[in-house]
Amino acid sequence: MSLADSLKSLNEFDVNDLDLNNAGIWPMPVKVIVMLLVFGLVLGGGYWFFVKDEYSRLSQVEKKEVELKDQYEQKAYKVANLAVFKKQMAEMEETFGALVKQLPSDTEVPGLLEDITNTAVGNGLELDEIKLQPEQKKDFYIELPINLKVRGTYHELASFVSSIAGLPRIVTLHDFTIKPTGGADSQVLEMQVQARTYRYRAGE
Repeated sequence: MSLADSLKSLNEFDVNDLDLNNAGIWPMPVKVIVMLLVFGLVLGGGYWFFVKDEYSRLSQVEKKEVELKDQYEQKAYKVANLAVFKKQMAEMEETFGALVKQLPSDTEVPGLLEDITNTAVGNGLELDEIKLQPEQKKDFYIELPINLKVRGTYHELASFVSSIAGLPRIVTLHDFTIKPTGGADSQVLEMQVQARTYRYRAGE
């Protein structure tokens, strides 16, 4: 049958005349179209019911593979630099130990108060008040506030602050208040400041 005859029979064919029992007598173009439709349905159904889930599982496996590679690289880096990390840890422990030694114990606090007093007097200041405040507990240390009130010239006050920073124990100064005293021509200033020192909170 020629192509022209096939197209003519297809045009003359009525879809309503389709009968599965007589599929053998359908025109060839109809048979081809029906076979293509059936093939497409089978292919689509196979993808939907079988292949789609496999693609989803493949995507999950690929994602897991990337995560495992990242973990491997991180662990490999740590292993390769284990000696460096151990050295850094030892240095940190040494530094921490040195800082802890700078924190006064309970028995050293009176000595620290004496050092602050001597520093004030040694810089020409008049010490009006040195008062220990209640302790403040922090994560691994205890903060010891000390209220100070001193009088002197600007340069004497500056020298006192610098000397406090040079004490062998850690002492920080906070909440400065400076105001003039005496007459307008007086160079004497009054400074109120809170000194804070710290001690290691060992098992407290």
